Amino acid sequence: MRTSRSAGTAAPKTKWARFPYAASSYRLEGEKLARQWKRLHQGDCESYPDAARVGSTAKQSRAFSRWLEAHGKREALASALQGAWREFHAGDFGAAIDIGSTLGPLGAAAANKAAGVYVTYLEKKQERALEILQAAIRRGEDAIEMLPDDPNAHYMLAFVLGRYAQRISVLQALANGIAGRVRTQLEHALRLEPRHADAHIAFGLYHAEIVAKLGALPARLTYGASQTSALEHLDRALKFAPASPIAHVEYANALLLLDAKAHGERARKLYAEAAACKPGDAMERLDVERARSHTT
Repeated sequence: MRTSRSAGTAAPKTKWARFPYAASSYRLEGEKLARQWKRLHQGDCESYPDAARVGSTAKQSRAFSRWLEAHGKREALASALQGAWREFHAGDFGAAIDIGSTLGPLGAAAANKAAGVYVTYLEKKQERALEILQAAIRRGEDAIEMLPDDPNAHYMLAFVLGRYAQRISVLQALANGIAGRVRTQLEHALRLEPRHADAHIAFGLYHAEIVAKLGALPARLTYGASQTSALEHLDRALKFAPASPIAHVEYANALLLLDAKAHGERARKLYAEAAACKPGDAMERLDVERARSHTT
């Protein structure tokens, strides 16, 4: 799956499915994006994409600094990246992927987060979903090469690898070594940013899915996965991002995977809490609607 590229990796060209709800309230024009940034990125800890961020990133990576010299001015790149995130928050995930994939390592987080959300909620065709995720995996691999100290470079690669694994089945992902790659990238992300709530969510699900598929003892002996670790990571996710609908939803999903009978009541409570959240952007709206589907 690995190839070498010098610029962004575009997703396959085709029509994108539309966000199914009214998106006007989620479009963050002008200063709205900066004002809402901290709230909307409590889970992934992504820094606001202004020219100062681009400059500080260049100081951390010689490879990225060389890329930056060849691809334009910081202000123009930051403006384009803000545009990608605006499209993401407004629910135009295809546009976020299209824009982000032209911005090399700068745009990988926006493009890959959009890709993961899009295939989870809006893409019905298996072949198309896998194509989108394969392109996202390549973008993530490229981003890590240039930004090895960026926690979201590692997390977003783990995110799209995890979505790919779910599409092909967890057991197939285990056999293909994808689960090990997910774990490695999540460990890197959390080493660099221990308060990364989304990485804790993903790691909690990693443990829960493996335990559910293999059983407690084989999961622990073969992959170091356990129910205890799943719950510890998911508890941390809620601590660091208490207003995140997806933190509640995925905690509930993990509980049902581990033991639906024992944890059913707690899972229902978590779904209800997620359903009661006020969504701040299109992704959160999809998460809230997902939670509501479990409460009716």
